[in-house]
Amino acid sequence: MGNILEVNSVSDFSAYHGLTDRHRLVSVIDFEEISPVRHSLNQYGVYGLFMHRNLSVDLTYGCGKYDYTNGTLICVAPGQIGGKEDNGDKIELDGWALLFHPDFLHGTLLEKRIKDYSFFDYRINEALHMTENEYDIFATFMRQIKEELENKDDDVQDSIIVGYIELMLNFCRRFYNRQFITRKLENSDILTKFESLLHEYFKNGNQANSGLPSMQYFSDRLCLSSNYLGDLIKKATGNTATHHIRKYVIREAKNLLASGMTISETAYSLGFDFPQHLSRMFKKYEGISPSEYISSFKTFKKVFK
Repeated sequence: MGNILEVNSVSDFSAYHGLTDRHRLVSVIDFEEISPVRHSLNQYGVYGLFMHRNLSVDLTYGCGKYDYTNGTLICVAPGQIGGKEDNGDKIELDGWALLFHPDFLHGTLLEKRIKDYSFFDYRINEALHMTENEYDIFATFMRQIKEELENKDDDVQDSIIVGYIELMLNFCRRFYNRQFITRKLENSDILTKFESLLHEYFKNGNQANSGLPSMQYFSDRLCLSSNYLGDLIKKATGNTATHHIRKYVIREAKNLLASGMTISETAYSLGFDFPQHLSRMFKKYEGISPSEYISSFKTFKKVFK
């Protein structure tokens, strides 16, 4: 990979664009004030929310491309790499950036909750597509944080800014829920592909070498992040992706047990390391143990023989 801008502090990103921050742990940038700007491929050591409007730049990420043509929001977390390598060109931007260091959240409730916001691990092609109203809501928060940073620092300033950030993240969660709902047709296609991949995994005997399928297995093949796929499935069906996988495994286990396989044979056939792992999962989802299921199945066969 070419030149990467290491954004270990909020000032690293600001300095790249010729700006000086008033706070060492938080930065808000109004791109319209500094546009045009250079591209940068960034390795983040901070959290960031980037919102743009009317930007026609193709960014490649994973299996897909994302075309910024309308209002969009991307959330990044420490450890991620994103953006576009500087090629000497400058681009007109209309949007905002909010960056904050993990240390800024130290000792706050948000520090504990930040991992609950799964969209920080979404890929670029899973960005939030905002309506005009949603964009305006976020832009208002950006202006308020920027104004607060320009005020004289006092003993409540950081708490106010943390409150604004948490409010933005909660709105982001709401708007992503809206996006999952409004993209029902696209999501239905993804769910169908997910079910097909699950069926093919066991049909092809992948579990013999790789064990039970992981979320990463499905996300890689569907060109989605694990978090996005999991959230999509939960929003569309009411159950987690893990729940769907395990229910499928239980159905397969029932078929194998009914065919005469022992519990151990069934467990190893389905990719479990130990038979007791199957027994625990079976008991959890069916309310009875595999041995009890075998007994009830034999009784059923005798009654209807």
